[in-house]
Amino acid sequence: QAQVVESGGGLVQPGGSLGLSCASSRSFFGAYAMGWYRQAPGKQRELVASISSGGSTNYADSVKGRFTISRDNAKKTVYLQMNSLKAEDTAVYYCNRYPDLWGWGQGTQVTVSS
Repeated sequence: QAQVVESGGGLVQPGGSLGLSCASSRSFFGAYAMGWYRQAPGKQRELVASISSGGSTNYADSVKGRFTISRDNAKKTVYLQMNSLKAEDTAVYYCNRYPDLWGWGQGTQVTVSS
């Protein structure tokens, strides 16, 4: 059973920006580390960014300096701000608990293309 709902994806030109949101229905949401993951066509799902319950963040090398993960525990929401987008960022983006997983949500499609 999915514990999150992702939103905010879309079509954007290379170099553009998008902001994703992930709303959770989970009790005690603030106690969990969370992550944003992505899966491109024909590739395995990969971790893009994570944020601890205390707000410490980590990023994959491929997005470091371009993406920012944040959270609002009062709203039970995690965000991913994506800047300087590249074609290789095209994927379905998911959020989930990190590193232990809940059920996956439906994800949100991000397409970077001119």
